[in-house]
Amino acid sequence: MFFDFFEPPNLADKIHVEEWSPSVQQVVAIAIDLAKALQYLHILGVVHRDIKPANILIDKDLHPHLADFGLAMFQKDIKRVSVENWKSSGKPTGGFHKKNMVGTLIYMAPEILRKDIHTEKSDVYSFAISINELLTGVVPYTDLRAEAQAHTVLEMTYTEQQLTAAVVSQGLRPALALPKSGVPLTLLSLIQRCWDPDPEKRPSFENIIDELNIIQNHLVSSACLPSSPVSKSQNGNIEAHRYQEALNWFNQGELFIKRSEKSDLTENVWSGCSNEPLEYHPTLSWGSFATCGRRETMEDTHFMLPHVSEENDVFAFGIFDGHRGSAAAEFSVRAVPGYLRQFGPGTSPIDALAEAFVRTDIAFREELILHQKSKRIIRKDWHPGCTAVTALVVRNKLFVANAGDCRAILSRAGKPFPMTKDHVASCPKERERVIKAGTEVKWQMDTWRVGAAALQVTRSIGDDDLKPAVTAQPEVIETALSDDDEFLVMASDGLWDVVSNEDVLSIIKDTVKEPGMCSKRLATEAAERGSKDNITVIVVFLRPVSTAERIY
Repeated sequence: MFFDFFEPPNLADKIHVEEWSPSVQQVVAIAIDLAKALQYLHILGVVHRDIKPANILIDKDLHPHLADFGLAMFQKDIKRVSVENWKSSGKPTGGFHKKNMVGTLIYMAPEILRKDIHTEKSDVYSFAISINELLTGVVPYTDLRAEAQAHTVLEMTYTEQQLTAAVVSQGLRPALALPKSGVPLTLLSLIQRCWDPDPEKRPSFENIIDELNIIQNHLVSSACLPSSPVSKSQNGNIEAHRYQEALNWFNQGELFIKRSEKSDLTENVWSGCSNEPLEYHPTLSWGSFATCGRRETMEDTHFMLPHVSEENDVFAFGIFDGHRGSAAAEFSVRAVPGYLRQFGPGTSPIDALAEAFVRTDIAFREELILHQKSKRIIRKDWHPGCTAVTALVVRNKLFVANAGDCRAILSRAGKPFPMTKDHVASCPKERERVIKAGTEVKWQMDTWRVGAAALQVTRSIGDDDLKPAVTAQPEVIETALSDDDEFLVMASDGLWDVVSNEDVLSIIKDTVKEPGMCSKRLATEAAERGSKDNITVIVVFLRPVSTAERIY
């Protein structure tokens, strides 16, 4: 059988890797197309049994295409599964036989978790979980909005047994999208009816499509109505609409880059990238994991850029740890890689990294002032910032730029090789530099802190109330890679607060050599050790590794 070729991403990657935030109209359009596909399947008597964002491919026009029919069965062939039938027979194969496999835990309907017979209404349940995930941008039952295999993150909040019991017996469901985000109440009501614990009470896809069409028509007609920037309160006073929630800083960073793009770029971007053969050529594989941890909000962002400006041997990775809000981190995660793509021939990687940080800092602070003057931001005395670490691999050389207390280390000959220095007020040199720049540093609570904001870090993007003392100028460390270098670990301070450099190497050596799993293992360990911060980890293997592990 032959199928159309789809470029990445699937819907899960688009939400959690690209951190795409679709409009309500886009969500409804995707939901309608997906519902039509499932209605067609059900007419044929087929139950998909594994509906989730990872199995929904997205084309360039944002049309969804349902994929992965490995667990699909005809309804007439699905029999009641007894407890005995769920036990594996014969030698272990790494999973149940197809007849016992029913998809991914967090998308499974209660009747499946009870091992009762399941019908096409089980697909309705999974459909609702997936559409709500698209609206919220959060992996069900977690605080995650980052790259993750959904079925491997449960221990961040529940064990599999606890989650199963809560879904089946207590009616637990993922956090529903909030009406204040612009989601119509009719759509939220539809989602809740679709994940009703009683399959008989869930609507069919024929009814779902009818309701979604009504919602879509209402959204279209509402969009055509003229809007006004002011409204009257009940007492008759004019009051400004609150725009702060509508301001998407990811989009602001991207738009700023598009406005500043150069039109005269050539293909040869990085100086020193000649075609001469190398004595050593690293082979890269990479993965990431991010969690809100014990914080109520997620202020970390990150990017992974496999090929910079069509250069096959240039890779970029970055982590931004926000403070006083997530705005600076969200702006920077789009702006920094955007700037790195723009540097012309003859630019050294060190200069490119430093300039990307400084230009992003200036651009963000100008953008913030612009929106404050236009009243799009109404919050007073708001000075968000973020620390940042960005790694650039150019052929066989590694460059790491750092501003703040994110950290990057190499595993070199089995030992940690630091690629960053922490820029904090407790460091005498940094404290002296800040004081010379005219900003006060005081001992407060448990450490040295900068200015009235009591900031611990001495370098960051944003924090305009502390400029120029808290500079965005990064420190850049360069090293030549060799066969001694196994992997690079980058992380926000949520990891480094509780896990040492040596422990990081030890944990990775004791983990299956897949970078995404290693990232998750490190973040999970930090959470278990009591980290009170957001945790973001990127692991980059620098030479070929085997994911096969011998099991005894």
